[in-house]
Amino acid sequence: MRDCGKVRREITMSGIYLDHQSAYPVDDRVRAFAEKSLTNDFGNPSALHSRGLAAKTVLEEARAKVAELIGAEGPETIIFTGGATEANNLAIRGLAARNATKGKKLLASSIEHISVLNPLKDLKKAGFEFSLIPVDRTGLIELAALESALSKDTILNSVMYANSEIGTIQPIKEVSELVHKNGLYLHVDGTAACGKIPVDVQKDGIDLLTVSSNDLYGPQGAGALYVKPGIRIQPVSFGGGQERGYRPGTENLFALAGFGEAARLAGQEMAEESARQQAIRDSLIQEILQIKESYLTGHPTKRLPGHASFRFSRIEGESILLTMDAMFGIQVSTGSACSSRTLEPSHVLLAIGLKHEEAHGSMIVTLGKDNSPEQVPAIVEATKKTVERLRAFSPL
Repeated sequence: MRDCGKVRREITMSGIYLDHQSAYPVDDRVRAFAEKSLTNDFGNPSALHSRGLAAKTVLEEARAKVAELIGAEGPETIIFTGGATEANNLAIRGLAARNATKGKKLLASSIEHISVLNPLKDLKKAGFEFSLIPVDRTGLIELAALESALSKDTILNSVMYANSEIGTIQPIKEVSELVHKNGLYLHVDGTAACGKIPVDVQKDGIDLLTVSSNDLYGPQGAGALYVKPGIRIQPVSFGGGQERGYRPGTENLFALAGFGEAARLAGQEMAEESARQQAIRDSLIQEILQIKESYLTGHPTKRLPGHASFRFSRIEGESILLTMDAMFGIQVSTGSACSSRTLEPSHVLLAIGLKHEEAHGSMIVTLGKDNSPEQVPAIVEATKKTVERLRAFSPL
């Protein structure tokens, strides 16, 4: 009989975490910085007394740090939210409602996150038209298809900066040029990209950008929406006047203070850390693709520096995830972390042209600061043994 206790001990002692796309650990420096907001600067930022003013200072300093990371015109362009999903909803619903008299046409790439796709689909109930723009087999948006779909009635286009499932980085500047030549506004979900690769809203021509705290090693439950000066959106929830009336409710000062500090550190360390992770990523890709019937998903070079995604024939992604975790103490992902509880194959993998049976056999590796080149042999060996084991049991 198998010694489950031994397995648990091995996981504890030799665990390798490779699922940063779904959750990042909070950086110790960020935690120490933010903890001051639980003790010294705990006041309500809307209060006018000294405690409130101190909290307001912390909040505005965080706003300035996030603005600097993305090259924004100033801190006033940043609206804090409770996370990336809320920021995406505010961008899409808020801009559509405010600009409905200018047009009713909405576009998005076919590999957007569900927190983008579902609000767009829901807006069809209010009379909006929604269409998907196809991508090629590497996940790059088809610019010709985008251009042909755009019209003067297209008020909103949503194209993510980089895909968290296959790692592909989009040509956002080219997308922006097409959108602003033939349509109105461009929303970009920058959740997977910000802090990993340079993102500059002014140089890239972005009108609205979503940013996530946790994807920068900051606390969960905090996000931001950049809104270009001059662009108007409508609130989607109502209450007090916080965040210029766009996001009412007392701000989560601890999470937002951490968000700001995480953004500052990401800006300082991005170049060096991204180069380090890319070297590990390339080693993993080279070695894992030696496995029979293994394939890289996403673009071979235009991909996030710490992202490697694969598919394996004749096995299921859920089985890969569970085996890697239980037998080897290695945590990976399969499909989208936000939709992996469904039995349906990933819409992203289907969009790049994979068949249903091919899309089911995915494994996603996303690196972080704690991963090292020394871990590569163990990861590769575990992957090989996992694939061999599962194929031996596979009815296919």
